[in-house]
Amino acid sequence: MELTWYDLHHSELNVHQLHDILALRNRVFIVEQQCPYEDIDGQDLAHDNRHIFALGEGRLLACARILTPVDADSPVTIGRVIVTSEARGLQLGYRLMERVLESCGQYWPGRRQALSAQAHLQVFYGRMGFKPVGEVYLEDNIPHIDMVK
Repeated sequence: MELTWYDLHHSELNVHQLHDILALRNRVFIVEQQCPYEDIDGQDLAHDNRHIFALGEGRLLACARILTPVDADSPVTIGRVIVTSEARGLQLGYRLMERVLESCGQYWPGRRQALSAQAHLQVFYGRMGFKPVGEVYLEDNIPHIDMVK
């Protein structure tokens, strides 16, 4: 399947792109994972935050959000990493994370990257160079672990 990749500052998103990103996050993180939480947290359109996403056959198939470091010593924070259920198994998660890490290097060179991974994805992120920091903890009733690269 041919994909079109986007790496956009939040100000470059059009209404339809933002809608599709928020709808996918709602479908996966809230409905599919049965985890009611406030996904719209004020960070999607803040600072120099970026959205990385892929379209295939006119549909959003994968996306992630990159948050601007809060100060000179803080890492870039990667989050809201999703591959749609219909695209899972196509190695799209790796391709998405490669794009995310390229973006981090381009816009925040030399900065560490951090993420809060669902614990069952620790091996996946480990293959991307992330190391666990601390212990597994519950976030919205789902086991997570902080990881840094």
